[in-house]
Amino acid sequence: MNAKVHAFTSVTSNYLPKARVLAESVKRVDPSVCFHLLLSDDAPEGFDLANEPFDNLIYAEDLPLENFEQWVFSHRLVELCTAVKGLALETLFADFGAEKVFYFDPDIAVFSRLDELIGKLDEHSVLLTPHQSEPEPTTKGIIDNEMCSLRYGVFNLGFVGVSNTTEGRKFARWWRDRLIHFCRDDHSRALFTDQKWVNLAPCMFDGVHVLRSPAFNVATWNLSTRKATGKVDGGIDIQINGEPLGFYHFSGFDSGAQERQLKEYGSHSPVLFKLRDWYISECDRHGQEELGTLPCKYNSYEDGTKIEDAERVLYRERADLQRTFPDPFATSGYERNDLKGGYRAWYRVHGDDSGGPNVLTVKPNISIREFLDHAAAYLEKRANTAQATGSMKKSGLKSLAWLMRRAGSLA
Repeated sequence: MNAKVHAFTSVTSNYLPKARVLAESVKRVDPSVCFHLLLSDDAPEGFDLANEPFDNLIYAEDLPLENFEQWVFSHRLVELCTAVKGLALETLFADFGAEKVFYFDPDIAVFSRLDELIGKLDEHSVLLTPHQSEPEPTTKGIIDNEMCSLRYGVFNLGFVGVSNTTEGRKFARWWRDRLIHFCRDDHSRALFTDQKWVNLAPCMFDGVHVLRSPAFNVATWNLSTRKATGKVDGGIDIQINGEPLGFYHFSGFDSGAQERQLKEYGSHSPVLFKLRDWYISECDRHGQEELGTLPCKYNSYEDGTKIEDAERVLYRERADLQRTFPDPFATSGYERNDLKGGYRAWYRVHGDDSGGPNVLTVKPNISIREFLDHAAAYLEKRANTAQATGSMKKSGLKSLAWLMRRAGSLA
């Protein structure tokens, strides 16, 4: 592949229809861009790259990751699809000789002005788009949009552009390392997958450029300050605040949030409702009904049981569990009786299941009083479980819980 400009998106197979719409839109605007599909899943039956709008398929399991099964298991599916983005960016630089790389979320469609973005990477090393580029005019907009940006990240990482320069590679390595270890949806630690990290990028790297044009990464979270005009019938020709639309982000489509927010903030732009209808039609054309509900291979244990988020979180926090169950997906192959059934069986007995946990998990940065209250509640639950056999043991646990509550009241 001799292309200088590369683009990629990251999906599981149920997002393949959206990724097809995205890839086709990029190719219509600039056929010379080499488009990669990064797949954290098995390809669906009948998938043939020769008949797809993608130039290349990269499986997440082929990226340079140690202890892949453990690492994947430790991520919820949304975390997983974002955690691999930094590794993929470095791979496109190192293995494909890419001079410029763009990442687009799969629920984006590109309509024009790629040449402008490519030119920007001649002048800058990193391109970012903010969720908002103008102040919200209403209190409701401040709460819904600006405060949401403070919680989830200033920049929307549905898009990022990076050039293969010294500073661009420094950014890529930094981002990759953060995502390998800390791509988590964990608001108690001020984390939201890959997005919050990039709040720091303009502080740490030269050549970071913020695209403030209203026509890039247009989405419901910025429609209150952006008006769309134009047409969809007979070819899409849309302007945003008088500028040609670069790319539109259909975020929140499957949950219904996109439609609700479009009605809330896009009523002044009726053409966007026609654009939404166009997008639904394009996704349907590319197999949304057939593929949209496909379960990811990493969604279940070896025996088909669905993996719960709490099971993933406990596993990633416990190095001893990672050593004991090197393949947490496996539910067979363990010789010792106490390990039969693998991590899944262990968690059913010892983990934070609905029947009462044998593991105390406490969020960081809480007060001593809160910690003691949590610990007391844990001991009270343990006192009432089947494992707490004998009146002496039950009484001892309850007494210790009382002491912790008493200490908490004095803390």
